[in-house]
Amino acid sequence: MTTPKRCTTLTVLIGTAATGASLCAAAVLASPVSATTTYHTDDGTRPAQTTTTRTLLKGSTTGSYFWDDSSGRQGDTGLPAIGKPMQKGLFSSPSWPLGTEGYVTYKGKTAKFFIGDRGPGVPSDKGVMLDIDGQTFAELTGGKWDTDNLTVKGNGGDGHIKIEYVVTKWGNGPGKRDLPVPFSAGAWND
Repeated sequence: MTTPKRCTTLTVLIGTAATGASLCAAAVLASPVSATTTYHTDDGTRPAQTTTTRTLLKGSTTGSYFWDDSSGRQGDTGLPAIGKPMQKGLFSSPSWPLGTEGYVTYKGKTAKFFIGDRGPGVPSDKGVMLDIDGQTFAELTGGKWDTDNLTVKGNGGDGHIKIEYVVTKWGNGPGKRDLPVPFSAGAWND
């Protein structure tokens, strides 16, 4: 049996034209963008595995952190709106549809997310558009998640960080499929 080789192709859709390019060169691309990773066998037979990630929205914002486990600690407002228990990777957005998926990047570290709750509330009026679960926030900032008091320790006191975000899948829940807007705009109820 031959060992699969990994070959990455980037496909950019511009109007109705599609162009493929190797990821060996850096490029600035317009939305929507699809990155496809295809695994080929050494003998050139059909691909063993193909994975596609589509960029639906890309931008930057300020992120804070939270942990809503219905314990009432540290401003906890109850269980997440999506109906799943609080967990690593569950973020909250003041406007994106529940179930939206993607990833964030901070200082070279990347973390996947899904939107499972609403927030931040008032801070979103000041540009804080994503609430990151505390465990992920600790990993991104080099801190440690303190499960006793639901805070991040050892990260230099960072409670807000500037992050890059990429939305790869829109959720089916209520919300707005576009740039994030403050909680006070009411998009979470659309």
